Amino acid sequence: MHKDCEKILISEDKLKIMVKEIAAKISEDYKDKKLLLVGLLKGSVVFMADLMKELKVDCKIDFICVSSYGSSTESNGRVNLIKDVSQPVEGMDVLIVEDIIDSGNTLAFILKYFEAKGVNSVKICTLLSKPDRRVVHIPVDYIGAEIPDEFVIGYGLDYAENYRNLPYVGILKRSVYS
Repeated sequence: MHKDCEKILISEDKLKIMVKEIAAKISEDYKDKKLLLVGLLKGSVVFMADLMKELKVDCKIDFICVSSYGSSTESNGRVNLIKDVSQPVEGMDVLIVEDIIDSGNTLAFILKYFEAKGVNSVKICTLLSKPDRRVVHIPVDYIGAEIPDEFVIGYGLDYAENYRNLPYVGILKRSVYS
């Protein structure tokens, strides 16, 4: 375990099981559809790569980058589009792939954004969800796990661009960020 990690919340083995279970549901729901996975950079990269490998349906991939954190541990509520998708999405069945849902502000913005682009459907898949932090209700179609209101790192999740490469999800020691 990394020295800045208070404890491991979700082990590497448990993450593999979660990803397989989510992929099985998505594969069933998206057979005979034009699936476009859209990962939210940067946090979703590890989860999305593992998820794609487990899917039993054809899919295209793209990425979008938005920011609502800056260098803080708290979302500021304002969402800024930094990078748009690089291909036409009209008529596609878009599945937004997110690492973690906190307030819901970012995904509320993304849902409206894709609905305005004329997609056939748009749904949300997240590895982790913090329901106690939600300030905006958004429909989440695929959830790996609900977690407590702790600052988590690893498996793509970061603090100040560090810890993304950890193979597990751990709770960051408060002394690191306070």
